[in-house]
Amino acid sequence: MNIVPSIMATKKSAAKNLRSTVTKVYLLTTEALKDSKITHSESIPEWIIERIGDEKEVSILGSEGPIIFKVIDTQSQEDQHYNLIADSNYSIAREALGSLVGSIKKERSKKVEINFFGLDEEMVTGAIVGLELALYRYNEELSHGSITFLDDGKKVKKSIADKALAIAQSINTARHLVNLPANLLNPVTYTNAVKKHFAKSSTMKVVVYDEKKLEKEKCGLILSVGQAAANPPRIVHLKYRPTGAKGKPTAIVGKGITFDSGGLNVKSGAGMGVMKKDMGGSATVMGFATWLENSGVKKKVDIYLALAENAINEHASRPGDIYTSRNGLKVEIGNTDAEGRLALADAMDIAITQKEKPEVLIDFATLTGAAKVSMGDFVTSMFANDDELADKLLRASQANGDLSWRMPLYRPYYKGFKSNFADMNNMSKVKGGSIGAALFLEKFIGDTKWAHFDIFGWTSGFRPSLVQQGGSGQGVETLIGYFKN
Repeated sequence: MNIVPSIMATKKSAAKNLRSTVTKVYLLTTEALKDSKITHSESIPEWIIERIGDEKEVSILGSEGPIIFKVIDTQSQEDQHYNLIADSNYSIAREALGSLVGSIKKERSKKVEINFFGLDEEMVTGAIVGLELALYRYNEELSHGSITFLDDGKKVKKSIADKALAIAQSINTARHLVNLPANLLNPVTYTNAVKKHFAKSSTMKVVVYDEKKLEKEKCGLILSVGQAAANPPRIVHLKYRPTGAKGKPTAIVGKGITFDSGGLNVKSGAGMGVMKKDMGGSATVMGFATWLENSGVKKKVDIYLALAENAINEHASRPGDIYTSRNGLKVEIGNTDAEGRLALADAMDIAITQKEKPEVLIDFATLTGAAKVSMGDFVTSMFANDDELADKLLRASQANGDLSWRMPLYRPYYKGFKSNFADMNNMSKVKGGSIGAALFLEKFIGDTKWAHFDIFGWTSGFRPSLVQQGGSGQGVETLIGYFKN
């Protein structure tokens, strides 16, 4: 099973019946349009220039084929919300070019020429990322010709194009993993695919905690989640150790419930319909890992995938059952559908008790419906116990158009997890579901600086670049931005 979809934007399509024409796309800023220096091979009439300025997107027929113009306005700093949820120039360019893929595809030209005018390097990068995201399909190859990128008439530097394609591939990897059905992607096949992918890596080592090792490590919570499934749980540890890396590592944990039936607290049919996406947190960190492997980042990073399937049979955990976590806390099951926090808890304890103790712990999880209710599909609820860490992550999310908003770790709400029979319940009786879930996880981080992202991980139609329905790759660009800086 290939977990990384192929890059298609720079490959000539194998599709037949392409027209012997050239589709030219001009992506330019308002300032560049005013200069009227928007072409190097054709003369564009002044009245067309004026029309482009008025309508922002115009298509005409040139001497070699269709010409598509798209004008974008660069972002000025906003004075609201601390500028943390404003569109960045990177994201504006990403969505602008992504929105044109339908028009490009419709022309079926043998050659596609993307021309940038007035865009800086970050915007060119974002535009190429947007094109690649919009070209991704789960089970088909789009019909398009060979694609070249030009910046002010000169070929875009290979280093810039490669950087953009690496970012896009990491996002598409996360999307593809979420899109895989649960009969193909389970804890065992997922683990094997990760091992295969990194088998020849010089920077990434894979360590697997199978069910026997999980028992030896006393990971009672993740074992309880997966004990009714045909395929037993796994924790996969990816150790990124490039030459020259120094300092304490950063640990990143992803929730990987490959299918969530809800357990004995079974979900409704409608609620269960897309529960293959409940491994979206692990998909985010796995997508990031594919970027990190060859990124040249000189930092130590430990990535953990907490993998299990929440199934139903005579071995399933029951409300009222009590299990002991790896750190010794006894947890009473109040609701078997609050299973993700259990799988994460044991993985997080493994992460903070390594010989090389992490300086920072970050987790990503499709953890609560409450997060989607409060923030919608597109903005992630982020919790953190350290202001400096929170600020760095929020700035990275804004700059890369992968928006997050900091939610409060309001600790009085933890009283909702009180149990009469164990140290804590896994289900809170207090409202504020996403806050409660974060407070539960906080009991398993020790004194580590920590941030928790409660993601949705599914497309909503909000972003033009995410044409393919399914996984969105939410969180990947935030991590890339955080480590690039």
